[in-house]
Amino acid sequence: MIVTRFAPSPTGFLHLGHAYSALFAHRAARGAGGRFMLRIEDIDQARCRPEFDAAIIEDLAWLGLDWDGAVRRQSMHFDDYRAALAQLDERGVTYPCFCSRKEIAAEIARADAAPHGASSAIYPGTCRALDEAERRNRIDSGSPYAIRLDVEKAMRIAGRLTWHDRDAGMVAADPAIEGDVVLARRDAPVSYHLAVTVDDHLQGVTLVTRGIDLFRATHIHRLLQAVLGYETPDYHHHPLHTNAAGERLSKRDGALAVRALRDAGKSPDQIRAMAGWC
Repeated sequence: MIVTRFAPSPTGFLHLGHAYSALFAHRAARGAGGRFMLRIEDIDQARCRPEFDAAIIEDLAWLGLDWDGAVRRQSMHFDDYRAALAQLDERGVTYPCFCSRKEIAAEIARADAAPHGASSAIYPGTCRALDEAERRNRIDSGSPYAIRLDVEKAMRIAGRLTWHDRDAGMVAADPAIEGDVVLARRDAPVSYHLAVTVDDHLQGVTLVTRGIDLFRATHIHRLLQAVLGYETPDYHHHPLHTNAAGERLSKRDGALAVRALRDAGKSPDQIRAMAGWC
């Protein structure tokens, strides 16, 4: 059975791009007699608001979408993410990173300026080489740190990986293109990468539908699935909905918010058509 999901963050009102993604996932599931799940990705407690959470639920229902089971809110499942992080730690594929964003930017700039240096915005692995004693001393002294995935070690465990994308076909995973991503921070007990991987597993998602802008992230998610022993879903990365200038829609595009269009008198069918669905 196909199981899809729509997973917005309640940091603003839904816009037409969100509506497109939700309708895309809903049709993929319902058209095959499958299940459509709704998840609220609210781990960013500084930016997420309950009023936006409520508005998302209302707007989706108003558009005619229904979903199976209870809505999963990430903020209520931190224990699941801690358990997955502990499993990764036990496998030896995590390490503490004490670098500030400013220090990381400076290190990247130095690498880019060096002869034959390859320009890259990924984390240069500064803290990966710290020995255990140094790490323990810094932690015991109260130095703030993030937990990063040691991609090289994880890849040695996982071996060669692929995933199937319904648009791109079979894709060879290359997690190194994202570098040693953050899995957790002091102010955020779980990152996007780890949370969505755990959520999709626990919700039984078999087909992840999302925008093409998240294609690169799938390389990391595939690696996490392998190390954590999860099944790998199919993927379908769809085109992004853009504004008249050809720019990706954001929550700053208030005029294209579903709520604003509703208030302007648009019907659900009209908004579905505007989002690219009749």
